Amino acid sequence: MSEFKVKFRGVRGSYPIAKREFMEYGGNTSCVEVNVGGHLIILDAGTGLINLGDELVEKYITSASSPQERTPIKAVVLISHIHQDHIQGFTFFRPLHIRSTILDVYGNVNYNETLSDELASLLFGKSFPLDLGNIAGNLYIHDLNETDGIILRHNLPPLVKRIENDEDLKISDDEVLITCYRSYAHPQEGVIIYKITYRGKTLVYATDKEGYPGGDQKLANFAKNCDLIIHDAQYTTEDYLDTFSPKQGYGHSTFDMAVECKNQLKAKQLVFFHYDPSYDDEKLSQIKERYKNIDQDSILAYEGLEINLL
Repeated sequence: MSEFKVKFRGVRGSYPIAKREFMEYGGNTSCVEVNVGGHLIILDAGTGLINLGDELVEKYITSASSPQERTPIKAVVLISHIHQDHIQGFTFFRPLHIRSTILDVYGNVNYNETLSDELASLLFGKSFPLDLGNIAGNLYIHDLNETDGIILRHNLPPLVKRIENDEDLKISDDEVLITCYRSYAHPQEGVIIYKITYRGKTLVYATDKEGYPGGDQKLANFAKNCDLIIHDAQYTTEDYLDTFSPKQGYGHSTFDMAVECKNQLKAKQLVFFHYDPSYDDEKLSQIKERYKNIDQDSILAYEGLEINLL
């Protein structure tokens, strides 16, 4: 299936918010749904994952009258890092509890740990009624290195291969390639930046990273000329530099940093993402008007926003 569609399910940082003044942009934490080449890729598992899971289960149930005939839910989940706002929807993702579900989860943690152990410790056991091993679905958790690429193919499990040169980046028109690198512009152990490539189009997911003076050369090399970059924009510059409570060193960018990054990359489009939970609809709409005049190809994410790259 020739498609490359991006849908935003959760756009907040830090913690979810449920107030009337936050409904226009949404209060769920980080989660982006990508339907590409017949595959479902989910970027991060914040609380935005929960509604996506409900919709997937509804589609699964209506696909056939009996469980044996229904179309299984299959997805690849890419975890940027294991801070709470990026994983707190995982245990409430209903497809996990269906026996036919196939879920491949990728991420990277500290050298002495595994993603499976970390998720088991943080999300299951003492903090949830089930242990990780009691999940009904087919859950495969993989540790991803910067030199790894994931190739998605029709009717086959994901293939992880080592990327050593440009030749290793070549794929057929029917394949999807996922590559990554670790940025250390976020405490404590950095964050994984992901790139999804399909039919000559590229999406880059760069949440939870702080900008650098003069730009981010590593990101520029990784994401040059991308079609869409989803970039952290947690703070206004004024809040970032606030005299009494500065946000420097928190591992998050300003809207200005995100625009600077877009220009450095020569990206075709930028979506601001991962807003501070104190930013209500009124404040975000003011920011939207300001940056509409600064860069016509930069927009604010909101829950339900859809972008088609093909």
